[in-house]
Order: sequence, then structure tokens, then C-alpha cells
Amino acid sequence: MLKKVNVKVLDPRLERLLPTYATPGSAGLDLRACIEHVMTLEPGEANLIPSGIAMHLADPGLAALVLPRSGLGHKHGIVMGNLVGLIDSDYQGQILVSCWNRGKVPFLLNPLERIAQLVIVPVVQVAFNVVNDFEQSDRGSNGFGSTGKH
Repeated sequence: MLKKVNVKVLDPRLERLLPTYATPGSAGLDLRACIEHVMTLEPGEANLIPSGIAMHLADPGLAALVLPRSGLGHKHGIVMGNLVGLIDSDYQGQILVSCWNRGKVPFLLNPLERIAQLVIVPVVQVAFNVVNDFEQSDRGSNGFGSTGKH
């Protein structure tokens, strides 16, 4: 059963293109570039692109992640300027996508093109328990490269 999340459609073009899951096993909902005209992203340039929707998760046990689309990242170098966008449960504004061209050639972004994925994830809020020492684990404080290839 799908959990309901309140969303506002801010761009009327999305009324027929509301984000949906492409397959029953999809984790992400595609976000689109709600721009009026073709936009050129020059190499090294980042721009905030409106998604045309606002949402309110309302449940502190949920958050949304805005992730790059793997094809755009691999084929064209278009990734998230902030690497991963985090949307807190109490945010109610438009979802903006930070698109960064890390490639070597300009990228033409078309209106309503799919630019990112939105994934809703569970969140566990915690309280810190300050201690002087931890119960020893097998790994301990061994960090980068300690479990395999350096």
C-alpha cells in the first residue's frame, strides 16, 4: 500500500506529468526541469532548476532525497551540485534541483526533461548518549581502507 504525501503542482504542465514510479520496483520518482526555454549548462556551471512541485512530508519519520539520474551523470556529466539534496519532513516549498555540468561540453537542458530522482526514505531521529569509551568492536577505529583495497 502506498503512503500518501501531500504535493502542490506549481507548474500546470505537470498536471499531466506528475512524478510516478516507472516500474513496480522503482525506488525513485522522476523530477522534471520546469523551465520555459532550452537552457545551456556550460562545463563547470551549476544552476537551480525548479521542479514545478512542492511537497510536505509532514511525518518526521520520513525525508526525501533528490538524487542524480545515472544516465545523465554517466553519459553527459550532469549531476547534483550538492551531490544529494535532502528534503526535511517540515519543508513545504518548491523542490529545486541543483544541476551541475561536471562534463567537458555544454549540455542543453530541455523544458520538462527528467533531471533528477526523488526517493522517500525512513528517518530515525536519535539522542546522543555521551560516553567515555565504546564497547570494543572487531573494527574499532580503523578507518579508510581498513577493510580491503587501499
